[in-house]
Amino acid sequence: MVTTTQPAVPRALNIGLWVLQALLAAFFVFAAVPKLLGDPAAVQMFDLVGFGQWFRYFTGSVELLGAVGLLIPRLCSLAAAGLACVMIGATITQIFAFGTPGMAIMPILLLAAFVAIAWARRGNPHNTR
Repeated sequence: MVTTTQPAVPRALNIGLWVLQALLAAFFVFAAVPKLLGDPAAVQMFDLVGFGQWFRYFTGSVELLGAVGLLIPRLCSLAAAGLACVMIGATITQIFAFGTPGMAIMPILLLAAFVAIAWARRGNPHNTR
């Protein structure tokens, strides 16, 4: 028996969260694969970042692990928090390394989604009534 001090999430919200988590997991699998496979556009993009290609592999790995974690009830809150941190880095990169603050909108929206998931799934990830 799991005891939690967190209130149960209403059923419709719980279903909506799982749908959102599945969609974001798919999105991040598709974002991670080119980085891990050495897609020329990803290689060029990480050259502009300036941390070296190891950072491309690191970022792709974190994205892939985060995507998997979003689908595992015990890990989804932690995975969402980790991916929120990745989105903070992506926002900073868009603004400062690439000089395209307008392109920072997408990571900011994803950051908000991940913060919402991490908050809603804290404590008991099943959160059903």
